[in-house]
Amino acid sequence: MDLEARFDQFSGDYLKFEDIAEKLSQRRDMHAFMLLESLLPGQRPMISASENDEIYLDVPVNQLAGITDARIQELVRCGVRYDARYENLHMFI
Repeated sequence: MDLEARFDQFSGDYLKFEDIAEKLSQRRDMHAFMLLESLLPGQRPMISASENDEIYLDVPVNQLAGITDARIQELVRCGVRYDARYENLHMFI
């Protein structure tokens, strides 16, 4: 299953941050950032661009091949989406 389909399977969990049992932060965006940092440590800023009410995350999605479905579900609950057209992760703020 490709990354887009893996994110799409959890569309019913979108923004259900309250369903995350062990929160890394009480803020959904910070939780997502901290989770992504733990999965893919990096030196660059987490946000690569923004437009209107949307931010684009500077996460090398090609390195997410080993991410578990539970982690994808957690990201979706934080409001993270995958855009296959641009091959990136993004969030509405």
